[in-house]
Order: sequence, then structure tokens, then C-alpha cells
Amino acid sequence: MPKMKTRRGAAKRFKITGSGRIKRNKANHRHMLIRRSNKAKRNMRQTGVL
Repeated sequence: MPKMKTRRGAAKRFKITGSGRIKRNKANHRHMLIRRSNKAKRNMRQTGVL
């Protein structure tokens, strides 16, 4: 049976850490940022862990 292909969209968005956890970037940080508070924008810069 052949190997499964990687889902390229997911491969570009997620990275696996050394311990096997999955890192991702926070959403909602592309446009319409003027209405969001500085605290919310600052928190969106951080990476999330799944």
C-alpha cells in the first residue's frame, strides 16, 4: 500500500514540536485590526499549542 500524502494546507499552518505537540498561529490577525484592543492584538501574535 502506498504512503499517504501530506495535506499540504495543514503542513504549511502547523509545526510539530520536539515533544510531539502541535504549534499553530492564532487566527483573526489579518485585517480590521483597528477595532481590536492592543491586548487582543498582542495575544494574537503568540503561538497556540494544540
